[in-house]
Amino acid sequence: MGAREGTAIRVVLADDECLIRDALAAILGCEPDIRVVGEATTGAEAVAVVREKRPDVVLMDVRMPEINGIRATEQVLATMEEPPRVLVVTTFEHDSYVFEALRAGAAGFLLKRASPEELVGAVRLVARGDSLLFPAAVRDLAARHVRPPAGADPVIARLTEREREVLRLMARGLNNSEIADRLSVGAETVKTHVAGLLAKLRARDRTQAVIAAYERGFVRPR
Repeated sequence: MGAREGTAIRVVLADDECLIRDALAAILGCEPDIRVVGEATTGAEAVAVVREKRPDVVLMDVRMPEINGIRATEQVLATMEEPPRVLVVTTFEHDSYVFEALRAGAAGFLLKRASPEELVGAVRLVARGDSLLFPAAVRDLAARHVRPPAGADPVIARLTEREREVLRLMARGLNNSEIADRLSVGAETVKTHVAGLLAKLRARDRTQAVIAAYERGFVRPR
């Protein structure tokens, strides 16, 4: 689900700390194209608020009472026909919760110490359907939390050579335009390859595809 063109990006804030929610709301409230439509203090409340308000983006804390942000993300993505984009907000980038949230389908993560400009940019980025990937951070997370298989993976074997090239470049953080330039092909061709590899990996978006690449041993953290 992405924000409709010409309309404000609707955001729900889920965090058990009032000061964090107030700070996020204050920053986003200054932007003419972003509107905070709901807040939640627990994971269970986040699921209920998201279902009621139907936002474009959810800023989801990973550590909350009742159910954590990972389970809340899973429930939102699994039960809504047009789920929002979930952006995990966390204190520590190496937290195992972050990797689990990305595996569950979050479009990316943002540190609580991020600048207002980074926050606003991240919301706009995921609202238009892109993923917020930090290649070095994801590589470090994979190094800490992934034990790739020893043998060849049958799903990776189904990818074409070009799809494999695209997936490697995605894991390095390149967007479609940058991949097109690197491979000397058109942007639409890259989009076709991305759609193909997402389908074969059964990945919701680029973030899940990159996580799958690490988990299946196709890309290995160094």
